[in-house]
Amino acid sequence: MLKSRQTGFTLIELMIVVAIVAILASIAYPSYQDQLRKARRADAESALLENQHWMERNFTISGRYDQKSDGSNVTSADLPVTSSPQDGSTEFYALSLAAVTSSTYSLEAEPQAAQADDTDCATLSINQLGIKGITGTGTVSTCWGS
Repeated sequence: MLKSRQTGFTLIELMIVVAIVAILASIAYPSYQDQLRKARRADAESALLENQHWMERNFTISGRYDQKSDGSNVTSADLPVTSSPQDGSTEFYALSLAAVTSSTYSLEAEPQAAQADDTDCATLSINQLGIKGITGTGTVSTCWGS
């Protein structure tokens, strides 16, 4: 009498594969989230630099940071970029003119939505001297990627 041979996976084999996949996912997902935060941060840095260029062009025209050529005050609404990313449905950073005088200014990018979990860098800033800053627990060189 011939015995038929069963093929396929046993429940134990399937559970081992599921456990291996779960372990790999638990390692990969945090790294993926970290890379997303870094990419969003890089986009906010680019937006801050674009706003900084606008402030410098305005200074060249009007001779001061706090007023436009028509004499009206410069506000956050005048900045060319007020959110990051510019083309996304979810705002990850809100950009603003934190402080401005005739000879100084400070621009900030405050994290929003999922990016608010970025406690290493938190709020990014740059001033008229090009000095970059953060409010998080990380370092400026790490957060600004330079």
